[in-house]
Amino acid sequence: MAAISSLSLKTPTKIQSLTKTHYAIPLNLPFSCRSKSKRTGSIGSRTRIRCGLLIEPDGGKLVELFVEESQRELKREDALKLPKIKLTKIDLEWVHVLSEGWASPLKGFMREDEFLQTLHFNSIRLEDGSVVNMSVPIVLAIDDSQKNLIGGSSSVALVDDENNPIAILSDIEIYKHNKEERIARTWGTTAPGLPYVDEAITHSGNWLIGGDLKVIDPVKYNDGLDRFRLSPAELRDEFTRRNADAVFAFQLRNPVHNGHALLMTDTRRRLLEMGFKNPVLLLHPLGGYTKADDVPLQWRMKQHEKVLEDGVLDPETTVVSIFPSPMHYAGPTEVQWHAKARINAGANFYIVGRDPAGMSHPLEKRDLYDADHGKKVLSMAPGLERLNILPFRVAAYDKTKNGMAFFDPSRPQDFIFISGTKMRTLAKNNESPPDGFMCPGGWKVLVEYYDSLAAAENGRVAEPVPS
Repeated sequence: MAAISSLSLKTPTKIQSLTKTHYAIPLNLPFSCRSKSKRTGSIGSRTRIRCGLLIEPDGGKLVELFVEESQRELKREDALKLPKIKLTKIDLEWVHVLSEGWASPLKGFMREDEFLQTLHFNSIRLEDGSVVNMSVPIVLAIDDSQKNLIGGSSSVALVDDENNPIAILSDIEIYKHNKEERIARTWGTTAPGLPYVDEAITHSGNWLIGGDLKVIDPVKYNDGLDRFRLSPAELRDEFTRRNADAVFAFQLRNPVHNGHALLMTDTRRRLLEMGFKNPVLLLHPLGGYTKADDVPLQWRMKQHEKVLEDGVLDPETTVVSIFPSPMHYAGPTEVQWHAKARINAGANFYIVGRDPAGMSHPLEKRDLYDADHGKKVLSMAPGLERLNILPFRVAAYDKTKNGMAFFDPSRPQDFIFISGTKMRTLAKNNESPPDGFMCPGGWKVLVEYYDSLAAAENGRVAEPVPS
């Protein structure tokens, strides 16, 4: 487990609540903590937060999809006799997600009824009539030749690039892959240039295959980061070991700056004010597919380590882990998936900021999604009623304090907004951001990453990720 150190942030701004939100709803836990009035900027007087045991996974049980260790060799032999589907890198990431229970209660790649419910309702209705959130299709595409190869078989083997068996998909169902409908429903546009679409959908097969998944061996990447890839079950064990009475998750796919630290530190302070005794932060960077101009995971994790060494968060109250999901950049639709998956890992609070899971429009000079819609959708999303949403105002660089602070609209002239694009440009040019934007060690790693890109472009061998 990574160790994290602490930096005290002064004058934190109060949490901003939304109307009709899942922010601070009752949880089915043993005892309740008192809450403050809305007039204080905290929890509304008609709601209460319960604390104690960890929140239950969706469907009441964490669904792990591994073959029992004693049966692995037998299943490996069985897989060699079945029709084979070769997995792409993104397919393998979804196998990882499914196998560990991030998508509980899914038992494998979606069959058509689950796929349609996801596309049209952002949720799935269970046999008992309850609803769980499911906003992003988790599907496996095959082409005509693969469909013909499968024939009448009820099971298929999922294999890697070297034809090594990874998993068995049984009781299969094959149905039409309507790509246009999938893209339009997930992203709200069919404009060309959507990164995940170009990478994983456009050139994929015209059929989808769903079924019950059994993974032969836990997915490992052997990239030096597997120790950070804790499953939902492992995270729940860690939170229990730490006697957490609240778990608040922070999703990110970018380097950590002091604005992020402000959100996380202020959240813990607020939870303590609500009456929780030991709220624990799940710092949970996304580890699956990301678009080409995002900082790669290896470098982000190195940057996170330097941030920790320089003292940003408290190691006793922080768990650092990698979330294995691929990134869609699907805005309000995708942020529901990010929140739902953290419920399965034991989080009952989810921090959401500006334009979560958003990106620039691929054709026009504007954001693809309204910056506030992500947090508003989370507050109303079906199946997320048990999750407490913690929305925040935008953090920006406050010139009067020489550090990151929540934006104060009464004095806009005092703030500088340093976007991800601006941050990357500074790092590429080996320029320093304003003091207090990011810790020096973390910024150095970011500069080293862009130096390595420049070296590669100039024909030199890029430096390896520093250790």
